[in-house]
Amino acid sequence: MHQKSKKQKTQADLPYEKFLRLGAECLSEAELLAIILRTGTRNCPALELAKKVLSLSSGKEKGLNALHHVSLPELMSISGIGEVKAVKIKCIAELSKRMAMEKASCGLRFDTPQTVASYFMEELRHEEKEKILLLSLDNKLHLIEKYVLSIGTVNASLLSPREVFVQAVKCQASHVMLLHNHPSGDALPSRQDILITRKIKEAGELVDIPVVDHIIIGNGSYTSLKEKGLL
Repeated sequence: MHQKSKKQKTQADLPYEKFLRLGAECLSEAELLAIILRTGTRNCPALELAKKVLSLSSGKEKGLNALHHVSLPELMSISGIGEVKAVKIKCIAELSKRMAMEKASCGLRFDTPQTVASYFMEELRHEEKEKILLLSLDNKLHLIEKYVLSIGTVNASLLSPREVFVQAVKCQASHVMLLHNHPSGDALPSRQDILITRKIKEAGELVDIPVVDHIIIGNGSYTSLKEKGLL
């Protein structure tokens, strides 16, 4: 009798059964991930496997946020994580990023640097390389299109104002905004960032499409060149 009740308790404590009894909000991050993984190995049940995944560190982040940075080979280095499980984990990280952006976009006007930074923070703070985006905006500062201008080191000599404004005209944009990330996590602008902004701003004045800001995203922080008086 005692053995039976002990067995029932063990079953009830398993992540899937716990979810059915108490709901997702009562589960730990490891338990939620264990449900996604479904199975472990003979010597390592799914919950323990999930804890091993969450113990991975990217050097930049730990826990759930590290899942944005760890590679498939790094995940697959854990015994019990094959290609299928590793792909599932990376898809979870991508879905969480897109859900954060979807939530932030409801009724959004890009009229303040904080609004823009909040919207793009989860997309850009996890990037390993610098990515510079062109945001084409309508006359009410709603986003028409996000366009990737370059990936890698942001270089004023390689960034073409022509490409910026050809794209803006194509979208019938009334305003444009520049946005890029610093993988180091430091959102302070470099001399190169300021040169790019001035170069694009001057071109915008000629074609009557104002550059409203250039925002740099760090790790949980941002800098607006407009707010800094650098635009």
